Amino acid sequence: MDATVALQQRGPYSFTNEFGGAIAPVESDLPPPLGSGAGPSPEHFLAAAVANCLSSSLLFALGKFKEDPAPLQTRATAFVGRNEANRARVQRIEVTITLGRPAEELPHVERALATFEDYCTVTASVRQGIPVQLEVREAGGRKLK
Repeated sequence: MDATVALQQRGPYSFTNEFGGAIAPVESDLPPPLGSGAGPSPEHFLAAAVANCLSSSLLFALGKFKEDPAPLQTRATAFVGRNEANRARVQRIEVTITLGRPAEELPHVERALATFEDYCTVTASVRQGIPVQLEVREAGGRKLK
């Protein structure tokens, strides 16, 4: 499945992102001082893509065992720094997924945690150039991965 987005410039650094079909357009913008920060930045979109893919992959992996960890809560941060040429680059992405229930209610959680990352298309692709650090916690906060 290919994914296409069409951008239409609306301001100095802001764009309407159109995904087609019934998907609502999303406004994007760079943060100040270049843009006005009126929408998510490209770095936000990158972090969101990784977080969404990992969350969906974990849901799918547990769903194969008829287990539902919902509601998941996922937080992702894209850390931006300077490279050797003093250019801004995403240095790493940190993701924390918190399950909506205790691990004891999910008998196959360890099996799912062992493999779900391998099926995440976006994260596996991004990891070829950017480190992605992942943590998974259960509803009570205990670290599982």
